Amino acid sequence: MIDILNANILDLKNALEKKNISSKELIEYYLNRVEKHDPQINAFLTINENILNEARLIDEKRAKKEELPAFAGIPIAIKDNITTKKLPTTCASKILEGYNSPYDATVIRKLKDAGFLLLGKLNMDEFAMGSSCENSYYKTTKNPWNLTHVPGGSSGGSASAVAARLTPVALGSDTGGSIRQPASFCGVMGLKPTYGRVSRYGLVAFASSLDQIGPITTNALDGAIILSIIGKHDPLDSTSATAMDSDYTMALDGNIKGLKIGLPDEYFSGGLEKSVEEAINNSIEVFSDLGAKFIRVSMPHTEYAIPVYYIIATAEASSNLARYDGAKYGFRANSQTLEEMYKLTRSQGFGPEVKRRIMLGTYVLSAGYYEAYYLKAQKVRTLIKNDFEKAFKEVDVLLTPTSPFTAFKLGEKMDDPLQMYLCDVFTIPLNLFGGCGLSLPCGFDNKNLPIGLQIMGSYFNEDKVLKLAHVFQTLTDYHKKIPQNFIGG
Repeated sequence: MIDILNANILDLKNALEKKNISSKELIEYYLNRVEKHDPQINAFLTINENILNEARLIDEKRAKKEELPAFAGIPIAIKDNITTKKLPTTCASKILEGYNSPYDATVIRKLKDAGFLLLGKLNMDEFAMGSSCENSYYKTTKNPWNLTHVPGGSSGGSASAVAARLTPVALGSDTGGSIRQPASFCGVMGLKPTYGRVSRYGLVAFASSLDQIGPITTNALDGAIILSIIGKHDPLDSTSATAMDSDYTMALDGNIKGLKIGLPDEYFSGGLEKSVEEAINNSIEVFSDLGAKFIRVSMPHTEYAIPVYYIIATAEASSNLARYDGAKYGFRANSQTLEEMYKLTRSQGFGPEVKRRIMLGTYVLSAGYYEAYYLKAQKVRTLIKNDFEKAFKEVDVLLTPTSPFTAFKLGEKMDDPLQMYLCDVFTIPLNLFGGCGLSLPCGFDNKNLPIGLQIMGSYFNEDKVLKLAHVFQTLTDYHKKIPQNFIGG
């Protein structure tokens, strides 16, 4: 019998094909885990009620030796801002409560074509705006490693569910670190692909020049498999890159001798928790022993990334969220006039953080302030982009902490938006640049909370960051650790 709890996607695929387990049994295993453990962490918003029937159909076809997709019968869970035709897509907001999309996102179609079964939809910060998963209208997700701490955000439900092994893999979205930061806090691997590598068609827009869909997994192999499936050109997305499709598993060859790894001074200049600094230094030694070369680099405009991001992202959010007016779909407030409908629908339908960002974005785009804020932010974004491009002329990848600290307590930063915004200080610059990056677990602090290592690459260099992550995981076992309360059954 297969050890499902510690299996990767290939293990599950082989077990299904050899009939060591049926798809129905595999799905039942995860449904039972969700029923037993999810009440502790609140990762799921919706469960696919038809998934057992879908699994039975696959088993029947397999019994008849019909041709099946490569990963037929394996479950995957989805962040609730990615549209699914048969499951609600709420973005964890009251304004989209009960909303059913008329179409599947491109990534969902590709996963279904590969045989994956949708287990359910996962909690998040409302409209992906947050760093702790405390901004959801429906529930607060908790960190499986310590239920009094946040899982990170905005893909907190995805990271928490994978860490607790309630799903083998999940999809999240990353606008300023929303895959990598919760992956760091929850001790799993989260990959943000290059902007344009994965289709955004069907991803509910937050900041269109920054958003990107990516996988959250326990290991680099699973991340490479999922990216190979979803990382293809899509004519339905005008920003989808025409870069050649790749099988990223081919990059996981274990050879990093001579690979040049950059250590940006600005990410190591202070403010790191001691345990984080020690874990990163230990990781550097692991790579050094394998023949990688380390080079100090400088990225002088890094300090401006937070203010630049919170001007550009909020401006784009203000534009994107204007569509939620109560007229076409979603929540509509009781009102007597059209103007009143707009006002009441938005005031009652959006949560406080979403309102805050809409107001900030509207302000920086308004007459008299556009050039002073938005235009200047775009110019500084170019300087940050130039820092990355200069660094990648010297090195193959950049290595940094994912976060300067481990997961903080629930409620600790909710009353201080500026402190919450600083949580993504090490992840935001990569989104402004548009390159690829991932976070993987590299240790634990004295409270037994996971520490994340960030590996960043230039455009379409996912093979390099995955190669490095895979090598690290062949020599360490941090990614195999499971929170104590979630080991059994």
